[in-house]
Amino acid sequence: MNAGDPGRDDYGLPPVDIEIPDDARELTRDVHAYHRELRSLRRQHLARRLYGPLSRDGMVLPLLAGCLALTLVAATLLTVFTARQPTVILRPPRPVTGPGQPGTRARPAAALVNTMLFAAGQATALNSLPGPVVVLALIPPGCQCLADLRELTIQASKAKALIYLVGVHNAPVSALTADLGLGATQGLEDSANALPAPYRVATLTAVVVRPDGTALRVVHQRGHGFQIERDVRALIPALATAGAASRSPAAPTASGSPAASGSPAASAAPAASGGPTG
Repeated sequence: MNAGDPGRDDYGLPPVDIEIPDDARELTRDVHAYHRELRSLRRQHLARRLYGPLSRDGMVLPLLAGCLALTLVAATLLTVFTARQPTVILRPPRPVTGPGQPGTRARPAAALVNTMLFAAGQATALNSLPGPVVVLALIPPGCQCLADLRELTIQASKAKALIYLVGVHNAPVSALTADLGLGATQGLEDSANALPAPYRVATLTAVVVRPDGTALRVVHQRGHGFQIERDVRALIPALATAGAASRSPAAPTASGSPAASGSPAASAAPAASGGPTG
């Protein structure tokens, strides 16, 4: 229908050309375009509902402002509480030592010598063992080490130190003390598993220690037997020289007395005898 055809609309509307197809299938393309436009409008509407709060005029700026405020408050509280706490010194205090303080000697073997073991069924503390230096043979269970123990016993005897067999993990040592000719009190058993962890050994180990805990040497078998004689002698002189120094002043007095008594007597005797003859 054209705008110039008879019967046009005279109601003030602009003229419109309307074309009516003979077959409705010719409008399929227009229908598809119309539905595409509707789907596009629906997607735009859904996107505005979902991403609207994150848009420029949404909730992003208030959310960032709230996070910033919480961060500032947390930092302020942390600063206040940290400033009120006293300073903690993590370094342990250094021990004060000096020549006039006898109780400040280091005791590296304190944990060992304070152990309570059992000798012939009687509780025995290692710090009560006699002698300035003792040798402890730490024997693990199932140790086939009689030859090494015999060598340790010989070396300890040469160095004038007593040897004690210590059964680790309650290992029996009474038979070994009998085989080595040692006394029953020289076999110690850890019945209560009281030895410190470093001394719960898995192989035969010799420990040369002073009963007061001020010196300790651990000797392992390095494939050529145990050599402990030098270690034992190295720990004894510190105690032996003190006794020798206390006995040394008497020697010059005894040796000097004959000379002192001899020289006046020699000079006086001729004078006494020479008077009558002259």
